[in-house]
Amino acid sequence: MEKEKAGFVCVKDTLDGAYPSLVLGINAARMGMESKIFYSFMGLNLVIEGGFDRAKYFPEGAMGIIPGMASLATGMMKRKIEKANIPSLAELQEMAQIEGVELIACKMTIDMMELDESRLIPDVKVWTAEDFMRFAKECKVCLFT
Repeated sequence: MEKEKAGFVCVKDTLDGAYPSLVLGINAARMGMESKIFYSFMGLNLVIEGGFDRAKYFPEGAMGIIPGMASLATGMMKRKIEKANIPSLAELQEMAQIEGVELIACKMTIDMMELDESRLIPDVKVWTAEDFMRFAKECKVCLFT
C-alpha cells in the first residue's frame, strides 16, 4: 500500500514562517506520511547553509517598522521558544531530515536569486514548480504555511 502524502509550502524566512512547515512536516512523517516541504521565494533562504539560524521575527503593524524592533522581538521569541522546550529551527530542520521529511528548494527561485546550489544545506532537492504540483496533486494534505 502506498503511503499517504503531505506537502507544505514555505515562502517566509522568518520564525513564524519557518516553524509551521517544519512542525507539520515532522508530524506528517510521524503519522507515516510521505512528507515534503517546498521552499520558495524568501523561504528559500532557510535552506541555505545557516539559514535557519538567521531567521528573525518581525512584529505585525507599526511595531515592526521601528528600527531595532525585529532584533528585540527575535530575541524575545527565541527565549520564549527555549523556555517552552521547543527545539530551535536548526534542530527541527535536522530532526525533519532524520524523520524522512524531504526539504525541497524551488528551482525558479534559485535561478531568480542567482543562487549557487552548492550553498544549500545537505540533502535538499531542487524541484520546479511543476515537479511540486505533480506531488501536490497526490497529497491528502497540502498546505501553504
